[in-house]
Amino acid sequence: MREQRKKLVGVVTSDKMEKTVVVTVTTTKRHPRYGKVMRLKKKYMAHDESNEIREGDRVQIIEAMPKSRRKRWAVMSVLERAR
Repeated sequence: MREQRKKLVGVVTSDKMEKTVVVTVTTTKRHPRYGKVMRLKKKYMAHDESNEIREGDRVQIIEAMPKSRRKRWAVMSVLERAR
């Protein structure tokens, strides 16, 4: 019950900043009226202390204390490396 921080899985779309990566998280949701399945994308800025994650990597991010104005997530682990 101790770990209540949110965790998300996404793909790194940008690694051009120092110690920061942009992670795109894709979720699916049904339209409330028409029932069509929609694919929603959202971008999160995540802290990468080691600066070794590259574009295309599949990562898990976790909620963290704010590091800057837009960066409130941190990279927890790399699930799959980009080819």
